[in-house]
Amino acid sequence: MSTSTSTRTRAGAAARRAARPAKTNRIGLEKTSYRGRPSTLCKGCGHDSISQRIVNAAWEMGLDQTQVVKLSGIGCSSKTPAYYLGWSHGFNSLHGRMPSVATGAIIANASLEVIGVSGDGDTASIGIGQFKHAVRRNLPLIYIVENNGVYGLTKGQFSATADEGQFLKYQGVNDLPPLDICMEALTANATFVARSFAGDPKQLEALLKAAINHRGIAVLDIISPCVTFNNHDTSTKSYGFGRANEIRLHDLNFVPEFDEIEIEDYEDEIEVELHDGGSIVLKKIDPHHDPNDRAAAYNVIQRSLDEQKLITGLLYINEGEPTLTELLNITDTPLAHLPDEKLRPSREALEGVMATLA
Repeated sequence: MSTSTSTRTRAGAAARRAARPAKTNRIGLEKTSYRGRPSTLCKGCGHDSISQRIVNAAWEMGLDQTQVVKLSGIGCSSKTPAYYLGWSHGFNSLHGRMPSVATGAIIANASLEVIGVSGDGDTASIGIGQFKHAVRRNLPLIYIVENNGVYGLTKGQFSATADEGQFLKYQGVNDLPPLDICMEALTANATFVARSFAGDPKQLEALLKAAINHRGIAVLDIISPCVTFNNHDTSTKSYGFGRANEIRLHDLNFVPEFDEIEIEDYEDEIEVELHDGGSIVLKKIDPHHDPNDRAAAYNVIQRSLDEQKLITGLLYINEGEPTLTELLNITDTPLAHLPDEKLRPSREALEGVMATLA
């Protein structure tokens, strides 16, 4: 085939693709309508993979973005709401305080779908108290923890989920045992607990769809490798080696570009190589695991800690517990939509209350 013929063939194929009607979801929107702004995170960050999974799940389920609220705290993970569901309103709260803002939004308008994205530092360190209380109240919230074991936004300090014995070149060795997000959620009586990996799109999208359908709080602990702070000093391409052997003209920094880690579907377990040359072992939950059995979920998490394997999938679900809005007997009409006369007691009613106190 000549070059000109090949060029015409490619041009014809491109024209046919352009003429093909775009695929839309059940509310008539293309997937591109569910995207947000371009990411400013490091190339290859697992957080960007999670954002794309949220886009896919929301589009496939036909969510009305105008009825979705995106919330976050502070950190690399908390920047991500800008990168998905561009038609939805969002709010970056204070560090560790996202659950409080979520509670206010849900009480004001319980008809909204609320997606909260947090990090392991934002949730398991400064925000652990707020996280536990949001869970025990069964707040109707999709609570995503993008878990990488470090404070990526402030140069890679250990977070509360960092593995004991983990070494980071600027922090040394972590001597403290980690908090396990799923174990903490179960202990606080969460009604939906799952763990996944940012590079496993098929499983993660399925879990996100299940979380969207869940009545109460849905906690998803998603392992999301940090490409910037996974370097090891023995590498001649690492920051440590370069800074120890270079002749400095200026004190500059550079974040290398990596491809996002993505894996194929697997049957039982798989070893995934990380950017720093290390690896993690992903293991799917036994198909006979009963996600309604809380004690079994504890055993699965403890076994994953003992075996140093990330057991992924739906760990626990309980559809029978009432949500916070049900316990508070919130009206069917969202509080945000009620007129003043429905929200404020009349003068006569107040005078009647005062009379009883005389």
